[in-house]
Formats: sequence, structure tokens, C-alpha cells
Amino acid sequence: MGSQSLSKLLKSWEDHASKVSQQTEVSVSINQSDVVRLAALAEVYKLPENDIIATLIHEALNELEAKMPYIPGKKVIRIEDGDEIFQDTGPMPEYLAAQKRLLQK
Repeated sequence: MGSQSLSKLLKSWEDHASKVSQQTEVSVSINQSDVVRLAALAEVYKLPENDIIATLIHEALNELEAKMPYIPGKKVIRIEDGDEIFQDTGPMPEYLAAQKRLLQK
């Protein structure tokens, strides 16, 4: 095993340890058909169901955040390269404020 392989292995372990240390256990009820789908994914990819669930939720939330619409309001909040940037009146500012408030608890 070369030193590059060992470096990759160590990096993988560090990444895994970092992810695990940031995880919190939650309990949710899901449809039976989704339980079967998760179990099938776990079997095919030889991963724990919890890892698959955590990854799916993480990726879905990232995609959801990226798709939140920017709705320009009337108030100009800054000028960038000569263009007026208007205050976002969509759901993102409220969502970010809620995240910040919840993180401070």
C-alpha cells in the first residue's frame, strides 16, 4: 500500500469522523414504501440505512435552498458594478434568520 493510498485512507477517516461528530439523532415517521426503498438502497450500496437517510436529507436540503426563489423587493440594499441589488422579499431571508436563531439556542 503506497503512501498516497494511506493518505487517502486517513483523509476518508477524518472526513467521516467530522461528519459523525456533527450528526444529531432524530426520529421521523415515513411511509412503508419509503422504508423498503431505503432498505433496498442500503443493500445495493452496502451502506447503513442511517447513512443513506442522512445523505438524502442533506442533499435534498441543499437543493431546496438553491431553488428558493429570489423575489426582489422595492428597497435597494447595495449597488454592484453599477447595478441596483434589491432586498429579497422571498422566503430565503426568513429561512436564514430562523437558522441563525435556532443555532444560537
